[in-house]
Amino acid sequence: MRMMRNLLVTALLFTGYISSGQKILTLEEAVATALQNNYDIRISRNDSIVAALDYSFRYGAFLPQLNATAGTVWNNNNQKQTLADGTKRKQNGIKSNNLTSSLNLNWKLFDGLKMFATLEKAGEFIKLGELTIKNQVVNSVAAVINNYYNIAAQKQQLKAIQEVMSVSEERVRLAQNRLDIGVGIKPDVLQSKVDLNAQRANILTQETLIGQLKEQLNQAMNVALNTQYDVQDSIPINHNLGLGEIQNDIENTNPFLQIAQKSIDISRITLKERKADQFPILSFNSAYNFSRTNNKAVINNFSLLFNQNQGFNYGFSLAVPILNNFNTRRLIRQAKQDITYQQLLYDNQRSLLHLDVINAFIAYEQQKKALTLEEENILLAKENVSIIVQTLRLGASTIIQLREAQQSLENAYNRLITARYNTKLAETELRRLKGDLVR
Repeated sequence: MRMMRNLLVTALLFTGYISSGQKILTLEEAVATALQNNYDIRISRNDSIVAALDYSFRYGAFLPQLNATAGTVWNNNNQKQTLADGTKRKQNGIKSNNLTSSLNLNWKLFDGLKMFATLEKAGEFIKLGELTIKNQVVNSVAAVINNYYNIAAQKQQLKAIQEVMSVSEERVRLAQNRLDIGVGIKPDVLQSKVDLNAQRANILTQETLIGQLKEQLNQAMNVALNTQYDVQDSIPINHNLGLGEIQNDIENTNPFLQIAQKSIDISRITLKERKADQFPILSFNSAYNFSRTNNKAVINNFSLLFNQNQGFNYGFSLAVPILNNFNTRRLIRQAKQDITYQQLLYDNQRSLLHLDVINAFIAYEQQKKALTLEEENILLAKENVSIIVQTLRLGASTIIQLREAQQSLENAYNRLITARYNTKLAETELRRLKGDLVR
């Protein structure tokens, strides 16, 4: 929780930096802003709020139901009667008024402990909502990290292109000098200029790509599009992640697997609710009733002109389930089957999780080795270009050799930057699977 609060504070600071003209966006600021604004996280929180609202009324199942009813009826009737002694009576326009009201209380005292299972289930849905938020947070943070370092990698690529372009500029100058003194040929000059223009075009393409990636990051952070900032171009790598460290207790830290486990728990509680339907339901019932009839006229001398009743009654009722088309038995079997299904999903997800960890760790180790190799290789490529440039100035090498060395330098930069970014991707994936990107 402390880390979450720190990240939110950082998000507020980032907003201030943008308004005050600060152009450097750190990874921590990007993550904090996404945690505060990201749409997917906010949607998950909304779902959790719905579960929390249900939980806030969890004790409602233990409370009685109290309902009040009232009604009044006005009658205007025509009556005709024939008595046993043959007397006939008839009268039209007999008016009366009936007024009724009642207050009814029904309190379920025992329902096979179903109400307790429902209470427990509401609590499990709260935990499920929290895990769903955590899972979305972890996935969103991983996406922000990958997006952020993709921008950093592309900035490194831009610098590499600029460095290679400086070699192209030197190549043009040297080729032109050799042509001017009569020891070079014009195709070397032309090819050097073509390569230089290609590098300039690559810079434009690279700048466009960086702009597009920044807009993707803006969307992930849910800030205004075209928000202007820069990112740090370094890609720090954690070289010390161990397989045992990632696998240790991962079943209790991976949020998606925790969600699968919580689904099993909820299915088991649902089975309790279904089994409760087999038991009798004992209820306490009480009512206060009031009724009044007011007849304006009657044709029978023994009929009432006015009648009023009011009183209180109470008692107990017992509803014993005997036969309901085997519906309860069907629901119990479905609940049991759902537990089996949820357990299979959990076992499958756990198996896939361990496989993903192994594959991500293999990629992590391979990329670290490739990164070490390419870091060494870039030094060799730079030294090779430097030597050939010097020897070319002395006339001991050719423009073609410099072009090949330049191509080797460009390829070395591409492999190095790719290795850096892929290593960071593998590292982030391992931490995402572990579930510790945000604690």
